[in-house]
Amino acid sequence: MLKPLSVFIGLRYVRSRQKKGFSSFISASSTIGIAIGVTVLIVVLSAMNGFERALATHLLSVVPHGEVVAVNEPINQWRKNVDKIAQTPGVVAAAPFIKTQGMMQKSAALKGVEIRGVDVMLEQQVSAIASYITAGNWQDLARDNAIVIGAGIARKLSLQVGDNVQLLLPPSDAATRSGNKITQFPVPTKQQATIVGVFKFGGTIDDSQVFINLAKAGQLLGYQADEVQGIRLKVSDVFSAPQVVHDAAYSFDFYVYMLDWTRSHGHLFNDIQLVRLVMFIVLVLVIAVASFNIVSTLIMAVNKKKSDIAILKTMGAKPSTIMASFMFQGLMNGIMGCILGASLGILISLNLTEIIRAMEAMLSMEFLSADVYFIDYLPTLLRQQDVINTVTTALLMSLLATIYPAWRATKVEPAQVLGQS
Repeated sequence: MLKPLSVFIGLRYVRSRQKKGFSSFISASSTIGIAIGVTVLIVVLSAMNGFERALATHLLSVVPHGEVVAVNEPINQWRKNVDKIAQTPGVVAAAPFIKTQGMMQKSAALKGVEIRGVDVMLEQQVSAIASYITAGNWQDLARDNAIVIGAGIARKLSLQVGDNVQLLLPPSDAATRSGNKITQFPVPTKQQATIVGVFKFGGTIDDSQVFINLAKAGQLLGYQADEVQGIRLKVSDVFSAPQVVHDAAYSFDFYVYMLDWTRSHGHLFNDIQLVRLVMFIVLVLVIAVASFNIVSTLIMAVNKKKSDIAILKTMGAKPSTIMASFMFQGLMNGIMGCILGASLGILISLNLTEIIRAMEAMLSMEFLSADVYFIDYLPTLLRQQDVINTVTTALLMSLLATIYPAWRATKVEPAQVLGQS
């Protein structure tokens, strides 16, 4: 098959360079450097994509997408209001809640907790907490005096399903008044509860969250049967949650607080984006340094091939042909590095979770502890666009690195070079 003259010359120079020790070493080092940079960049981007997906699918399956909370008076006729909010564009489901801070006591041990009263059936439409129950049954929460606790609380207080605990809650408004006088030191509300379930989700939620049924929470905190503190929303697109919550809140004819996950956990997403940007810049610089090793390789090649360049010029070769020959020679390093790096990067990214788990088993340690992070594994999500962007960036840098040496080759003077030889 016929090849362009520049490609033919470039391939001959590549083959001849492979037989020479020092030039071959510099060429190989640039290729390996590009391959390592491309591999690591693809793996890092895949890990960041995985964390984003875990944030959206795992953490936000339990953390509320949005909440509408009463300001002055409780939200009454909550069933009607839940149905009204569920009709808001972008809202998938809605469920009522009553929450407060309190203490859980077992014997002499105390633990601060966030107590959340929920409707057992409706809560499953906005939260996946029931799927993280490791002991007991979520449906048993409908029983009187039932409570579901996190695994961290169960571990710290040495609790299990069937144990009885005492809840200490802030007194209701009615309990703080004696006649028309406000009691300065009201007695906290005490309530015996039986553990019917333990959930293990990961992170701080296991150490702080407990659930009781909505009716019991309302009774303890002085709410009427049709009153709730707020309504939780589940939205179709988590990144549009602020606008959806805004639209839902404005459907009320009284003041409410608007809360969404970007206020409580948005920093996690921002951290992921920041790490992605920093790692991309650092690894692109690594690829750039490896690419500019091509400059040294080509300058050495130009100095050694001056006589060949002079002969080509006397035979009528155009400067563009000579420049393209050396650019092609240097670009081969980038192409080989990109192919090797992309192949390794894709292979590692597709098996990254299993590789990390094997390393944890071999080293007998955890890189991501479920007690600290909301996941206990390293997620990964390989995207085609990330691979294309990485390879394109590496090839462009390789191409830029060839321009100066190739330009120098066109400036060789045949008369001067051949006259010396």
